[in-house]
Amino acid sequence: MTPLTPAPDPGAGPWAFLTWPAGRRAKWVTLAVGLAVVIGLAGSAHRLASVEQQNQLDYLPTHAQSTQVEALESGFPTGRSEQAVVVYHRPGGLTADDRLLVEDDRRSIGEIGNFLPYQTPPTPLVVSADGATGYFTTSLPHDDTVQSYAYEVKHMRALVGTGAGGLQIAVTGPAAYLADSADAVAGKGASLLLGVAVLIASVLLLIIYRSPVLWLLPLLAVFGSLAVSEGLLELLGRHTLTVSGQATGILTVLVLGVGIDYALLLVSRYREELARYQDHHEAMAVALRRTGPAIIASGTTVALAMLCLLASSLKSDQGLGPACAIGVMVTVVSMLTVLPALLVVIGRGAFWPFIPAAPGFGGGAIPAGPGVGVAAPAPADPAERGAWARLSHHVAARHRLVGVLSAGVLVVMGLGLLGLHTNLTVDQQFRNTVGSVQGQQMISQGFPAGITAPLVVMVRPPTAAPAAAATAQRVPGVASVGPIDAAGGAARFAVVTRAAESTPASYQVVRRLRADLGPGVLVGGPSAVAYDLQQGIGHDERLVIPLVLLVVGLVLILLLRALVGPVILVASVVLSFAAALGIAALVNTAVLGFGASSPYLPLFGFVFLVALGCDYNIFLMARVREEAAVHGTAEGTRRALATTGASAATAVSTSW
Repeated sequence: MTPLTPAPDPGAGPWAFLTWPAGRRAKWVTLAVGLAVVIGLAGSAHRLASVEQQNQLDYLPTHAQSTQVEALESGFPTGRSEQAVVVYHRPGGLTADDRLLVEDDRRSIGEIGNFLPYQTPPTPLVVSADGATGYFTTSLPHDDTVQSYAYEVKHMRALVGTGAGGLQIAVTGPAAYLADSADAVAGKGASLLLGVAVLIASVLLLIIYRSPVLWLLPLLAVFGSLAVSEGLLELLGRHTLTVSGQATGILTVLVLGVGIDYALLLVSRYREELARYQDHHEAMAVALRRTGPAIIASGTTVALAMLCLLASSLKSDQGLGPACAIGVMVTVVSMLTVLPALLVVIGRGAFWPFIPAAPGFGGGAIPAGPGVGVAAPAPADPAERGAWARLSHHVAARHRLVGVLSAGVLVVMGLGLLGLHTNLTVDQQFRNTVGSVQGQQMISQGFPAGITAPLVVMVRPPTAAPAAAATAQRVPGVASVGPIDAAGGAARFAVVTRAAESTPASYQVVRRLRADLGPGVLVGGPSAVAYDLQQGIGHDERLVIPLVLLVVGLVLILLLRALVGPVILVASVVLSFAAALGIAALVNTAVLGFGASSPYLPLFGFVFLVALGCDYNIFLMARVREEAAVHGTAEGTRRALATTGASAATAVSTSW
């Protein structure tokens, strides 16, 4: 076996401050401070759900037509509301007993409004022409919380039931969709998803470390990071940021992913240094000086990429950027302080039963100098043993062929982008059949599908409203136009579309209405909100994606002090992103049977995959620079692949 030739230790260089948690006394101070911070922010983290915004209208900028309609509706006596629709359907026609049941349900729901004053009285029953379907509506103010919607809809469903004896009953409409969405995000599904993610990460860490102790330490540091991040996000959300429900979910996954990435890099290097140094404090100090700069550079790159979302037009994206940047930087601090302190407190025993030992350790001590462990040559060079060492030799010998084949495979995978569809409808957002979807299907059998969520047309001055209503009635896809209501220098009327809420067909109606009605007339309502949201996402993709590439490229140029290398690295990550998105599109449609993907997928996928993809490039290139200083560029690159390949591959699989 090749004797290990350690690279020169930077010693008391510019990164010497990173060795603080490895100190014999400082480790206890570090753990005490970390625990105090977690406890101090635990209460805020627990209240995070109270500042989440689930309503898509709250994500839009103030200049969007939907937002302007909502602002003008505040001047009307009834204000802006979210409609809940109770639907009854019996094949062959509703019976007299069915109609009596409906009246009992209307009265019961009306009584709820006596002690829940934000609910409007139910409207009279409306029955379809064939007599098989009927519905009535009640509304909740738009400025209510999603939790209130969920509470009210839950009570409505408990009162009316689901039907029996051939009668079907469901609660649908925008309020019900909001309630079901909140259930899906914050309910058992989200908890189960997080639990499965943690379980998978735990199993992988157990397999990787083969220790009953070591796997737990990274998770402790990660969950501490998550608690602090959520606490800070709650404080910001209460005062400045728009915190969407998806932002909190993404924050959890991001902190878990990058935290384990950084932990694997640090622990791998610590294990390597334990084979060189008898004193585990000194081994950790060297490991921190070696991996700390790469972790800081990686975290900074990811955080800066996330902050590019501040340039977005959507408030939800603007809030997501700082939320994720905070999570990443808190995780960086945790992985460079709390995790090293935990490892040093436990010592080599953390790796039990496979404890790395320097020659002479446990079998004749080698004296240590004052404050510095004595380096001892390891029995074998880690760059010359194991599967990754063998792979690195093959790659080095055939690097051109490997490069061409790898790029070709990624290009082929990227062809799946041709089948990417992001026109996800409201109904397709749920994997299971929920009440809102069931109710929409029922009401579509006897009424225009858009009757549960009509568009709202706002006209100024009010005298122009009759002409606008006549024009709207002639627009293709419009089923009916409601009566005109005037207040506060504006007039409004509802437009019922033949297409269901938030579908491509309903978006076409929104576009035609806005084009035909002209300036001075605004079109809002649920489908218009979803359409404006899609337009905002498209705008943000065109702006944020180039900005992220520019920021990541500049960071890599500063880090590597080169021009060609960073361009190649960014190009490789972009190609990987295209391949990943292409495969995801193929799996979504051909394997999982989904009709479409979320419109957020390309933007969020790009930001996260490009930013996190650069993580592994930074880890690799930092080791290349270190090894190249001793072995030259070609051999240093091969050795870097051999020593970091396992950690990077494990980090990718764990994050996935």
